[in-house]
Amino acid sequence: MVANALIELAPASLHCSIIEIGDLALYNQDLEESPPPAWLRFRDEIRPAHGVLLVSPEYNRGVPAVLKNALDVGSRPYGASVWERKPVAVLTNSPGGIGGFGANHQIRQSLVFLNMPTMQQPEAYVGGVAKMFDDQGKLIAEGARGFFSTFMVAFADWVALHARA
Repeated sequence: MVANALIELAPASLHCSIIEIGDLALYNQDLEESPPPAWLRFRDEIRPAHGVLLVSPEYNRGVPAVLKNALDVGSRPYGASVWERKPVAVLTNSPGGIGGFGANHQIRQSLVFLNMPTMQQPEAYVGGVAKMFDDQGKLIAEGARGFFSTFMVAFADWVALHARA
């Protein structure tokens, strides 16, 4: 719901889409000789993107395994990472008050190694997310709407700053 709200509030200069990660087999380097089709699909969908927005819940004060797996799948085979120099922003959320702080910083640790220029501001730890949406998944929290809009404008500027010639 958070990702859909962000897409809805994105400036016209951003063309956003959600890329599926739930079907990716756990990364195992032994499979690189004949990679699973979902790995190839994922890499092919990420490769042409001009930027990446990672939107994640926090589970047990950390990054969900499915997201860490996607980062690993995209980073291989060695020397052919789809993440290399791709600008990225991170927004984490939680029903609790800390808003995914732990997950956000764990994700950022991986992004350093992946050589992805990471947007520093505004920081985005969204707490109390369960109360921000109605039963149909529509964003109803006006404060969140304003913050999400500001965040997406900053992300669009970040992507433009790092646009490759």
